[in-house]
Amino acid sequence: MGLSPTSRKVLRQQENDDAPREIAAPMTSREFWSSTTAWKRASVNTLRCLVGCTMGDFTAMWFLQAFYPSLGMSAIMAVSMASGLATSMAFETTLLRYSRDRLSWPVAAKTAAGMSFISMLTMETVQNLTDYHLTGGVVDVTAPSFWAAAAVSMAAGYLAPLPYNYVRLRKYGKACH
Repeated sequence: MGLSPTSRKVLRQQENDDAPREIAAPMTSREFWSSTTAWKRASVNTLRCLVGCTMGDFTAMWFLQAFYPSLGMSAIMAVSMASGLATSMAFETTLLRYSRDRLSWPVAAKTAAGMSFISMLTMETVQNLTDYHLTGGVVDVTAPSFWAAAAVSMAAGYLAPLPYNYVRLRKYGKACH
């Protein structure tokens, strides 16, 4: 899903009219992957998504694992991912409204709803699988290894969609946020 014309204009203004635009270089070329502007913007977009997704996803996942383990890991991850998507959209809407974007509530909400669900689902899937692999689904907030697993999971969740977000900016001039 792309951004609305208003959101694209905001993105271009944010980058001092130096927004990545559609280019002729193939994705397999060094030139395609060497845009500092696109990497910076993709990094910011991905970090904003990570914060929003992680707030809802990890809160729901840890709560359900600790208090309702009988639900099963598939159900817990599905509910956690839905929670992550919801908090990401709410967080992004708020950022678009009150940060330098200063979009109206309706435009901010529409822009947030137009974010790439591929990016968010990739992020959350990688985070959840990494967390489960490292913790086995055991929530022990007193254990340093639990928090280390959370940090590794967040790093993996950040890195997984970053190239996708870069490609959308670089190839199509479209941002996820």
